[in-house]
Amino acid sequence: MRLISHFIDGVAVSEPGRLGDVFAPTTGEVQAQVELAEVSMLERAVASARAAQPEWAATNPQRRARVMFAFKSLIEAHMDELAELLASEHGKVVSDARGDIQRGLEVVEFACGVPHLMKGEYTEGAGPGIDVYSLRQPLGIAAGITPFNFPAMIPLWMSSVAIACGNAFILKPSERDPSVPVRLAELAIEAGLPKGILNVVHGDKVIVDAICDHKDIKAVSFVGSSDIANYVYQRAAAAGKRAQCMGGAKNHGIVLPDADLDQTVADILGAAYGSAGERCMALPVVVPVGEQTANALRERLVAEIEKLKVGISTDPDAHYGPVVTAQHKARIEGYIQLAIDEGSELVIDGRGFALQGYEEGYFLAPTLLDRVTPEMKSYQEEIFGPVLQIVRANSFDEAIGLASKHQYGNGVALFTRNGDAARQFAATVEVGMVGINVPIPVPVAYHSFGGWKRSGFGDMDQYGMDGIRFYTRTKKVTQRWPSGGSVVDQSFVIPTMK
Repeated sequence: MRLISHFIDGVAVSEPGRLGDVFAPTTGEVQAQVELAEVSMLERAVASARAAQPEWAATNPQRRARVMFAFKSLIEAHMDELAELLASEHGKVVSDARGDIQRGLEVVEFACGVPHLMKGEYTEGAGPGIDVYSLRQPLGIAAGITPFNFPAMIPLWMSSVAIACGNAFILKPSERDPSVPVRLAELAIEAGLPKGILNVVHGDKVIVDAICDHKDIKAVSFVGSSDIANYVYQRAAAAGKRAQCMGGAKNHGIVLPDADLDQTVADILGAAYGSAGERCMALPVVVPVGEQTANALRERLVAEIEKLKVGISTDPDAHYGPVVTAQHKARIEGYIQLAIDEGSELVIDGRGFALQGYEEGYFLAPTLLDRVTPEMKSYQEEIFGPVLQIVRANSFDEAIGLASKHQYGNGVALFTRNGDAARQFAATVEVGMVGINVPIPVPVAYHSFGGWKRSGFGDMDQYGMDGIRFYTRTKKVTQRWPSGGSVVDQSFVIPTMK
């Protein structure tokens, strides 16, 4: 049985203790075991980071950028290996796994620009003989707690920006698919990253709590469910840390009567069912405006859903693969039944699907529900599976209100040909990331990612300039060099520029 160990000070590290099973979602079999650390292992990682970080922070930004450039090249060279490893543990198809890695790689590319990104500000002559400037400096040690659904992208979102800024980084990846984060850490060392700057510690709540409480960890970044995001935010903040904690989502796609329905249906299918719906930026709710639009949209969705192929991760013709665990499959099936019990119309039932030769795999076919209403629990909560709900709206304002009033405010999309409606929508909808004819509006790497309400806790978003701000602190310097022999009169009032 393959054993997945921790990665500390540039090498694999093991200790006797608790183990967690890592399943193969296509077969339901245990394919590996991962060590679940106790607090002593985190202490070991922190000690390694603490010893290495000062020299790394003192390394000039251009040299740090060269390491990131080398890291980028190694990820590209190992893309196939990483994608296949990722798909084997998560279950997503290999093409989607490559996309997972590529979106993380784009943040590595952004981090390669750290010499420019970390520049401070300077004002000459702010007062008589006085200059003022600012320095952007690393925090020291930061940590990231990442989810199962993007085991390459989200660790790279966090670690590449933190490390490029001069910090050491401790990563606690999901114990469900932990191999790719370890492999990325190995490649970072091969790229020239000093040992101790990137450590990987596997674990469960024991390590999450220890990260939040540890006095030497100055910042915590988290992505996962909203309840845990709120918990991590509150606990880390109580310990005096910076915290950015991204939670769940229930993203809406609003379809106006003038939308290009062929393109809209294609966009919705990929956004709702891609990666088996296990994305915080999935589109699990579609809101057609008007009965005529709703009926036409439903008819086209049914026709296209029937063409989707569910398959194993290595099947090049599969649109998506299994969900991550048997427990998660059962949870999704429970939400489907709940929606039916609440009065939704079950149009297509994805339960009971079995793939020949892989009957024990965690597969679900696409499910489509219509006549869903806002008071239903199945609408209010995140399902995180291949389930699409149709919520009919009578007007554009009602549709905007649905997205704006929902407890989650991660992403939203509008499908229309009307520029005035699109402008109104972007300006007024109460959601953090907005797409106009873009079903999954994840910002590019040089902007920042983050939702509102219960989708995001903390003041700063992931990556982009918010990432630079999160992983650095600004030191402000006011300086004067007196000319020889002159003495400035004493003053007992606050200095001003009067």
